Formats: sequence, C-alpha cells, structure tokens
Amino acid sequence: MKAVAVFPQKREVRVITDAPEPRIQSPTQVKVRTREIGVCGTDKEIIEFVYGSPPPGSDHLILGHECLGEVVEVGEAVRGLSRGDWVVPRVRRPCPHATCPPCRGGHPDFCITGDYTERGIQGAHGFGAEYFVEDVAYLHRVPAELREVAVLTEPLTIAEKSVRQLERFQDRLPWKAGPGRAVVLGAGPVGLLGAMALVRRGYATTMYSRSPKPNAKAEASEALGVPYISSKEVRPQELVRRVGAADVIYEAAGVAKAALETLKALGPNGVCILTGVPSKEEPFDVAPVLKDVVLGNQVLVGTVNAADVDFDMALEDLRHFQARWPGGLERLICARHSPEDFCDVVTGKKSGGIKDVIRFI
Repeated sequence: MKAVAVFPQKREVRVITDAPEPRIQSPTQVKVRTREIGVCGTDKEIIEFVYGSPPPGSDHLILGHECLGEVVEVGEAVRGLSRGDWVVPRVRRPCPHATCPPCRGGHPDFCITGDYTERGIQGAHGFGAEYFVEDVAYLHRVPAELREVAVLTEPLTIAEKSVRQLERFQDRLPWKAGPGRAVVLGAGPVGLLGAMALVRRGYATTMYSRSPKPNAKAEASEALGVPYISSKEVRPQELVRRVGAADVIYEAAGVAKAALETLKALGPNGVCILTGVPSKEEPFDVAPVLKDVVLGNQVLVGTVNAADVDFDMALEDLRHFQARWPGGLERLICARHSPEDFCDVVTGKKSGGIKDVIRFI
C-alpha cells in the first residue's frame, strides 16, 4: 500500500508504494482506511530529523498523527463500531513500566518515563498510509455531520486538555466571579482552535500573533468575534492597556522569546499554558519574568498530548463550533493535497495558509 515515510538513517522522506497492508491480529482490533491526515509543525521537525524514531526493527517511520479514517473491518470482540463508521485515533500509547503510575492508571499523556510510543512520532508507525489497524480502545467514533472537519480533532485536543487543567488551577481563586480575559499567542490551527475553546468557556479572548493585518489568520480570528492584534505593532504592555491584563495566556506559537515577552501581559494570579515546543534556543533574560511569576502568584504549565476524555470533548466542541460559527472550522482547512505533495506541504512550498490536509483517496 501507499504510505508517507521518513528514513532517518538515509535522511530521506518519500512516498513508498510497497508498505505491507496491515491485518487484524486480535479480536479487539479495527482496520481503518485513512481518509485524511493533518500536517503540523511536529511533522516538519520530524522530516528535518530533529526527532522521530521508527518502530523497533524498521528503517522507516510512517508519518501522520492527526487522522480521520473510515472503518473497513472489525474484530469479533469489537462493540460500538461497524464498517462504514468514521473514526479518529488517539496518538500516544502507554509505556511498559510498572513504576509509571500515570500509564498504569490510564493517563499516558502524563507518562513520567518517556518510554511511551506515539503513532507517527516515536516508536510506532503513524496513520499516513492507505490503511492502519488499531485497537478499538484508541478509536473515537465521529458523527457523520463532522466528516468535513473531524481531521481537526487531534489539534483541538491540545486546547481541551489545557482548559481541563485550567479549571483545576482556577479553583484556587474562589472569589473569582467569572472566567475573565484570555490572550492566545499564535494564530495557527492550535491557536485558533484554542481561541474557540476559550470563547466557549466564557473567556473574553484576544488573538495576539506576529503578522500584521490583513492576513488569512486575522480574518479567521475576527470571523469568530476574536479581535486580532499584531505583536509586531503592539507590545505586551500596550496590549494590557488596550484589552486589560490577561487571566489566561494560551501559548500556541512555539517561540520561546515570544512566550516570555507575552508573559508581561499576564495579570496577578494568572495562568500561562505553554503548548508550543521551541525548536531552537533563544537568548533571553528570564530573571524579570520569574520575579513577576513569583510576586504575582502566577502559574506556568506545560501540556502535551491528550487523554481519551479530551478527544470526546473535542468532538463535542466541534459540533458546538459548527453551530456557533457556521463555516468557521471549514475556513481553517485551507487546502487538501495528495500524499505525493507531503514534503512540499510540510516545508511550506505548497501550503494553503492555515491548516493543510493530506487526503488519501
């Protein structure tokens, strides 16, 4: 079958046509035909060989971790899924160590050993192939009405896990009457989906991103009723004067200096959620930032991956977003491409703008 694969030893990325088609090996497995995979910054870093590791014994890693597929076969013990259903798979699988309470307790997104596997990223083939087989426990059924936007489920789970943790942190402020103000740093897909999730929870949300208007991301943000402000034109101190100090900063840029600068807009007792992984080291004096964090009783939290409950909530929120912002989700998916275009899409040569998707026919 056809698959998009990276060969770390050869430092190659290409479409292969001779990948073995997987078969169901246990009663609880499901065979899925891949329809779409989303492309993100993680894929870019894998094809640049920053990280990414093939399964044991393989010289290549099949890419793709944001996926929408169609069930073509189910094992005899599978319940709740049948041929023709649409599904999205989770990415991370638990580590094997008895000494890891999160993984043993069903929370591999909080793994403490680092020996987890992630499909399409670390130690396990991804979903960027014509077919994949997965245990039913890691699949979430997609309502038919979400078919055109469900490939956004996995990136939305980043926000879902974030707001789930945010609610816990806000419990320390019993006097606070409402959600307050939020600033989203970075207007890519994770940032825009995060803005939607925050608006739904009642936050007065502002998008804070580098590129000045006009641009497609600003248009997408303002179509949601979320004001867009360029960080090139407005510094964090001025941002506070314009919209007020942030109770929450949701960082989705992956740029360390920008994240630390934007912390100047975080108010007392505020929470900054870091979702981006900086790809390079940047010199920056962190002493003033840490001083403000301490004196302001602020919280900095890093978050990665997501749990099964976050996938369920993401699918629920996608339905809500469709009703609240007709066409808003479709606006994020700017272009669909063939698997042969994967490298050009990831490197930006054929990027359509906000969210690019690879379609398997």
